[in-house]
Amino acid sequence: MTLPIDSAEAYQRKFEQTIGETVAERPSAQYRFERFVVESPDGVRRWRINLGIPKTAAPVNGFPAFWMLDGNAALQVFDAALLEELAAATPQVLVFVGYDNDQRIDSASRTRDYTPSVSVRGEGNAVEQLGGGAQAFLQTIEQQIRPEVERRVTINPRRQALWGHSFGGLFTLDALYSGASGFQTFAPASPSLWWDHGVMLGVPERDFVAHRERHAVRVLLMLGGAERHPDYSDRDLSNPRVASHMKRVGDAPPGAAFALSERLQTLPGLQVEYREFDGLGHGPMLRASLLYALHAVAGVADHSTDVAP
Repeated sequence: MTLPIDSAEAYQRKFEQTIGETVAERPSAQYRFERFVVESPDGVRRWRINLGIPKTAAPVNGFPAFWMLDGNAALQVFDAALLEELAAATPQVLVFVGYDNDQRIDSASRTRDYTPSVSVRGEGNAVEQLGGGAQAFLQTIEQQIRPEVERRVTINPRRQALWGHSFGGLFTLDALYSGASGFQTFAPASPSLWWDHGVMLGVPERDFVAHRERHAVRVLLMLGGAERHPDYSDRDLSNPRVASHMKRVGDAPPGAAFALSERLQTLPGLQVEYREFDGLGHGPMLRASLLYALHAVAGVADHSTDVAP
């Protein structure tokens, strides 16, 4: 069964939603949840991490860990049945990396943290610079968040996956290219390859190879079929802000994600899978890609095409 393609209005509403109660607040026979907050050195930025820990003894080498960006939104994908499946398959430590508020999606914060370079939006006197904080945020993950996770639960340093959608997918690719050795599986979904005039598409493969360690890395690159040729007929192109965004999105050709997957397949040490979801637009890909990544990494059933509750 196929999920519906999202309209622009519906997608915007999702950005404005708050998360409400999630599995992190409900009792579970399979998982216990802990929460902690990490601050930037200047005290201005705050990341909320919800940690799902299996209620079973850790394997000798520690639990595998499944890291998720946009952690508040990712929490909404999980329910008791999914936790039960995970516990019966390959129990994962679930690391939900979100922001310290109740927004489903914190648009301004993720634009800052998930993008690899500074980009300009607007024209004339309305120009503003956005983003460029990906390397600083990766450093926050490695130097502040990961040590606190490891203090609370024993995780296997060689079985860790990173999933991200949209800007989160872009960050996941940038982490892959940057040689983030703390992860062995990278699952970028619907990555915003248009960012900064398609800067990610121009990264030379030789730079990527130079950053990688010599252990094998798995890449699950995912895209919604409707994202190849999206329908923007309901967008108000008379709005300068909307028109500017549409122009920026056009900086990546429709087949950019597939072409990137083919480039990655030529590199040594990478196991690359490209998965396209028929009929899905950008919004529903968050849920579908997360569920597919859990299937691919943890061995639970593939619920990526189930109708969202």
